[in-house]
Amino acid sequence: MIASLRGRVVARRLDGVVLEVNGVGYLIQTTQRALSKAQGGEEVALDTYLHVREDALQLYGFAEPAERELFELLLSVSGVGPKVALAILSSSTPSDLRRAIALEDTTRFVAIPGIGKKTAQRVVLELKERLGPVGGVGEAPGQELVARDALVELGYSVAEAERALAATDPELAPEERIRQALRAA
Repeated sequence: MIASLRGRVVARRLDGVVLEVNGVGYLIQTTQRALSKAQGGEEVALDTYLHVREDALQLYGFAEPAERELFELLLSVSGVGPKVALAILSSSTPSDLRRAIALEDTTRFVAIPGIGKKTAQRVVLELKERLGPVGGVGEAPGQELVARDALVELGYSVAEAERALAATDPELAPEERIRQALRAA
């Protein structure tokens, strides 16, 4: 297994990089955070995962070990392959994804292109117990989800709704936070 690579970025692509290590160029599909970490011409270290299929060996690159760990967990979910797992990881930070799983927030996953409602439910169901409790999950996050889902119903994307709510007072009731977010828009 190739667990990490350190080398010079010789090419950037939409979905990854070519990393030259001791004269060998490795094509690595990466998360968005790893892609932003890998600037052309600079040396970079990426955590990697080697996916072996009958017809191909594919390398996937990550900005941090937490991304790779969550990638491996996502691969264990029925119906989730490497490309879907990479799309999920590119949508949010590992801590945000772990929190969404703990809160059974399928809306966050359905918002990702290529993820349907059933796949989102399977991700939450199959990983919730394996991830265990996530620190800071309590009453307030549930209220946050109510306000976010209401803004999504009004036409906001999940990311836009979360940004709008971040600018509001978290101590307020969900209805008032929604009003504040709508006034600010």
